[in-house]
Amino acid sequence: MSDHKDYFVHSHALCETSQIGKGTRVWAFTHLLPGAKIGQDCNICDHVFIENDVVVGDRVTIKCGVQLWDGVSIGDDVFIGPNATFTNDRFPRSKVYPESFDRTVISKGASLGANCTILPGITIGENAMIGAGAVVTRSVPANVTVVGNPAKILQRKDEGQNQA
Repeated sequence: MSDHKDYFVHSHALCETSQIGKGTRVWAFTHLLPGAKIGQDCNICDHVFIENDVVVGDRVTIKCGVQLWDGVSIGDDVFIGPNATFTNDRFPRSKVYPESFDRTVISKGASLGANCTILPGITIGENAMIGAGAVVTRSVPANVTVVGNPAKILQRKDEGQNQA
């Protein structure tokens, strides 16, 4: 990671981490906690919150209104649409904290549509596409598109879609 001159932080963002890669842009009303690790050439839009135990890869786009909670790892070249929701506790209760949070992994090249919900402890496979509004309750294989509540496979990459 690099020093502040190699990346941009909007004057109205609260950036408590120095672990931000070259070329990354952090926009207004975003809050990055001290332990967050952000890769190179990322675009973190307005009103994003990123906790301490979060790793974001290179060339990731995080659109407005996303919160990344402890235990989330984002691979390179991932797109996270507006208001995508992550969870890290399967049985949340006020003032009751688990000993550790389930790990959630979003693999390289995956795209998460607007307003989808990702339950804790799952893996989204490489180049998977999560449809807008989908509720993902279990791991998603690589190269598939899932939609619905609960999310189900709509199509595999090799079934009729010419995707790069």
